[in-house]
Amino acid sequence: MSSSIREWLNLLVRWFHVFAAIMWVGQTYYFTWLDRQFRSLEKNVAAGSSPSLWMVHSGGFYTVDKQKSLGVRPDQLHWFRWEALMTWLSGMVLLFLVYYLSSGLIDPDVADISQTLGIVIGLAVVAGGWILYDVAARSPLGKSEAGFAGFSLLMIALFAWGLTHVFSGRAAYIHLGAVFGTIMTANVWFCILPSQRKMIAAAAAGATFDAMLGSQAKLRSKHNTFLAVPVVFIMISNHFPVATYGNRYGWQVLVAMVLVGWVAAKVIREA
Repeated sequence: MSSSIREWLNLLVRWFHVFAAIMWVGQTYYFTWLDRQFRSLEKNVAAGSSPSLWMVHSGGFYTVDKQKSLGVRPDQLHWFRWEALMTWLSGMVLLFLVYYLSSGLIDPDVADISQTLGIVIGLAVVAGGWILYDVAARSPLGKSEAGFAGFSLLMIALFAWGLTHVFSGRAAYIHLGAVFGTIMTANVWFCILPSQRKMIAAAAAGATFDAMLGSQAKLRSKHNTFLAVPVVFIMISNHFPVATYGNRYGWQVLVAMVLVGWVAAKVIREA
């Protein structure tokens, strides 16, 4: 593949990736905001009634109601799922184009390993990060917000330190971003959507669905909102090598910015 074709392919895939991410993160925070607004409204309405949220945008007024039962056929429901998958798939294509099929992955001054071994390590880290997260989230640790946050920060620090001792600085950053993106996408497709399908099936049959289904989906969605801000930082970090991956404290900077991202996500969620 010529350098010109590679550059155009890189540009087009990156364009697609960023736009898909905008749609995904935007709707994630929109529904997080809706959920918070309805929690506030439900405290001030009469028992048994459904509050409405009024909004204005472009040339009209919009009202949203939160329902506890399904009032339409399942095929009339609108799903938000393809943004996550398209963001992840395009991100993986970029990972191969920029790092696995080029010389951007390995820095001999960091670790003198083969490209093949580097690719194996990279893919193992991406898959292993999801497995570690999912096991922890399902364990008793996942029920403690502070405990899970502390465990997650420790694991992120270990991943960041390890990656910066195996890959080039830029590749180390991007692989942690790939771990986060994989966790977010797997949360949507393996946790949130299956719970929603069970809720819809129960509602369509007139049965009472397990309340845990909704709480599990909401928890994973909450985790995604806290991962989204650090992922955006990692996406733009390659433009600022002196401050980020090229810094002598590269992995510490990465961990610190993840923590800053969590604080920012909390502020955004509560705004």
